[in-house]
Amino acid sequence: MLSIARPCFAGHSPRDPRTPRSLVLVPLLSSPIYTHLLPPRFAASLHRPRLLRLSLRRRPLHRPPPPLAKENPNMDGMEKSHSEIKLYSRLRLWEFPDKYIFEPVDTVADSYLSVSRADGSMNLIGELPQCGPVQSPNVCSVFGIIGMLKLLVGSYLLVITQHERVGSYLGHPIFRVSTLRILPCNHSLSNSPVEQKKMEAEFSVLLNAAERTSGLFFSYDVNLTLCMQRLHDMGSETKLLPLWRQAEPRFLWNNYMLEPLIDSNLNQYLLPVIQGSYQHFQAAIGTNIVDVTLIARRCTRRTGTRMWRRGADRDGYVANFVETEQILQASGFTASFIQVRGSIPLLWEQIVDLSYKPSFDLVKPEEAPRVAERHFVDLVNKYGSVLAVDLVNKHGSEGRLSERFANAMQPILSEDIRYVQFDFHRICGHIHFERLSLLYDQIEDYLKKHGYFILNEKGEKVEEQTGVVRTNCIDCLDRTNVTQSMIGRKMLESQLKRIGIFGADDAINAYPFFDASFKILWANHGDDISIQYSGTPALKGDFVRHGKRTVQGIIKDGWNALARYYLNNFVDGTKQILFIVAWVVRTLLIYYKGITLFLLVEIWLLQPKQLAWRATRPSDWLSHWFWLDLCLQ
Repeated sequence: MLSIARPCFAGHSPRDPRTPRSLVLVPLLSSPIYTHLLPPRFAASLHRPRLLRLSLRRRPLHRPPPPLAKENPNMDGMEKSHSEIKLYSRLRLWEFPDKYIFEPVDTVADSYLSVSRADGSMNLIGELPQCGPVQSPNVCSVFGIIGMLKLLVGSYLLVITQHERVGSYLGHPIFRVSTLRILPCNHSLSNSPVEQKKMEAEFSVLLNAAERTSGLFFSYDVNLTLCMQRLHDMGSETKLLPLWRQAEPRFLWNNYMLEPLIDSNLNQYLLPVIQGSYQHFQAAIGTNIVDVTLIARRCTRRTGTRMWRRGADRDGYVANFVETEQILQASGFTASFIQVRGSIPLLWEQIVDLSYKPSFDLVKPEEAPRVAERHFVDLVNKYGSVLAVDLVNKHGSEGRLSERFANAMQPILSEDIRYVQFDFHRICGHIHFERLSLLYDQIEDYLKKHGYFILNEKGEKVEEQTGVVRTNCIDCLDRTNVTQSMIGRKMLESQLKRIGIFGADDAINAYPFFDASFKILWANHGDDISIQYSGTPALKGDFVRHGKRTVQGIIKDGWNALARYYLNNFVDGTKQILFIVAWVVRTLLIYYKGITLFLLVEIWLLQPKQLAWRATRPSDWLSHWFWLDLCLQ
């Protein structure tokens, strides 16, 4: 069943969430050019690796929420706010020369949030400063605070300046972030050395990419990081907590950015945000109105761009991991079906080298069974039974990778973990995607056995989903989206038959408007996920959108393939630096500023030579330290 056990947290192993990841930087930080940047006690520990690891574990990065209570017997209150603490939905921003002040305008407030423009420190004040002829602040509206990013010296506050309502989730409004704004809190930079000022300027430019982040969604009333089944099973005590305390950290996009607000106990300002997709349509079938919603939640554990972030890390977290929830509401019934996608859970990569399809490099092949086991044990703990559907080619370079995957799966196959290999390109080619019915024949029994989550007209749980299908190709974009849309279609038909809207022989394609809306739903869903990972819409989208391959779709795929080539080789490297900078700051800044300074210097030196990163790009460079730490343990 879909587990509500304590979730794993960023930087923690799926197998033991209490053990944080550590970094060992002994060979580099012990150099005299860096040791003067470090606190004396930390510098002294550089030659004692065990002491160094313990010092890095001094403070957890995230506060784990209390255990979830037993499930509620019914859905009473599902459309009420999922937290007793009401979030501020509109704020008036006062920009004074020395501080930012946020005034709640959607309710009567007895305090205001003040943020220092010198260092980003936060506190609540009882009244607004007086505005005179000398002190005349700029005033504008914001619709939420995303959080705060910290660099070498300055802090940078992210706020939502424009948003758009896109639909609802369990009766609660859902909004998409239209525009973000970065508010610098770096006045103290004026007292910093010239070198620090230069580096701060370099990385503050990179932060501008955060303002262009696509696919961010939020709600003031319900936790979007949790699927409907987990929301239903949430205990009454947990529902009293702030939304951020209820959130699943894997899907909380602004997880670490909320830390400064959490430290200041600003619960009414803490807005959980997910990255992914939200699609929705309504259609009439006979006298029934059918409401279908598709929500994607992107995991924050192994973030990055397509060619620059592949496979898994040593803890089993994979690139491009996305949970997709398909929700049906009709005739008083509500049903939910979950699927997941994610990169092949091995230590592998594709190093950008200007070739159209770089070779696949398997890193530490002897570790493959252990990494795959960690990944699937984590999925079993969260979702119950897991069926892995591998769509990769059986021949060529993809075939060698698929063979490694199949071999790594053999020791862990069980009643709870199954593996199916389906050579999508060989069986379906480029136009015969209807042959996916052959795959459905292989997995139909599994889907029927593990079912979906459904509530009756009274809000009572009739059935729950006890297993999940995990689909992958190489990118987990194009072939994966076509396959998931097919599975989603079959499950939706099953649900409509169960609640009496469809007859035994009815199918979605018998209702043209409903059929077209469903195809567009999944096509847009695939495009959103693809743009976030590869920079372009999904390939093969014409089949998902129209049910067949078209000449226009094939031409569009060729154009998008060329666009991906350009982005992979000339743009994504710089974008990847932002992810690494964020990771470095999140992991180390709260411990020792000296280490962060060292790491940022190294990334900054690597940045300009995009095409020279074959051997020294930051992702490889950081991974060497992970393996060094593993060897020293």
